[in-house]
Amino acid sequence: NCTFKTNRVPFGTKHLDAVLCVPNSGEDVYTAVILTHGAGGDMNFKHLVSLAHALASNGFLCLRFTCKGLNLGYRVKAYHAVWDYLTSLKKFTIKRVYVGGRSMGCRAAAALARQLSEQTKDAVRGIICLSFPLHPPGQTHAYRQRSEDLQALPEHTSVLFVSGTEDNMCDRGLFDGMVEELKAQAEVFWLQGGSHGLTVKGRSEDFVLNEVNEHVITWMSKQED
Repeated sequence: NCTFKTNRVPFGTKHLDAVLCVPNSGEDVYTAVILTHGAGGDMNFKHLVSLAHALASNGFLCLRFTCKGLNLGYRVKAYHAVWDYLTSLKKFTIKRVYVGGRSMGCRAAAALARQLSEQTKDAVRGIICLSFPLHPPGQTHAYRQRSEDLQALPEHTSVLFVSGTEDNMCDRGLFDGMVEELKAQAEVFWLQGGSHGLTVKGRSEDFVLNEVNEHVITWMSKQED
């Protein structure tokens, strides 16, 4: 249902490896999604590949990329380079861009969305946060600092959180309180029994991935209306 195209995105004197997933529908694509991975792994993490397939199958362009740096500021700069690259592609008429990722990747996406929103109102339509790492395991005091970028997002931004109820980096009480304080329009999908890696004991990984993907697609379709 989609065509893969490997890309090398300019980033200072380096390049970032990226893959563009293009819908085969033959229709013009107006909405694009950028995704990246957590602190470990790369853009070929199974969850990102699965979601990219699902997005392209539903008519959304998806660009996922690898950035190995563990410094958040460095990650945000890399994300900005990818956003610049995507929005400059002449082949597509991109009118709406969503940014997202899993764990550290969605922290970088939120930070970029905050930066861009301070410059241009419609730079980012929404953010997809898979397993937002509200705090390190056992260090719930860090949640305020980890959520600063989310708190600063403007009202017209939409955010989807997908988190597991057993995620040891996301205390549910603190998380629910944080979401209530957001100015942005937030929606939360709690995966019952889900870990930080969004795995659920007793359920197949593919089944869980399909459930997560369906929620992302449904949420995006609502934003498009």
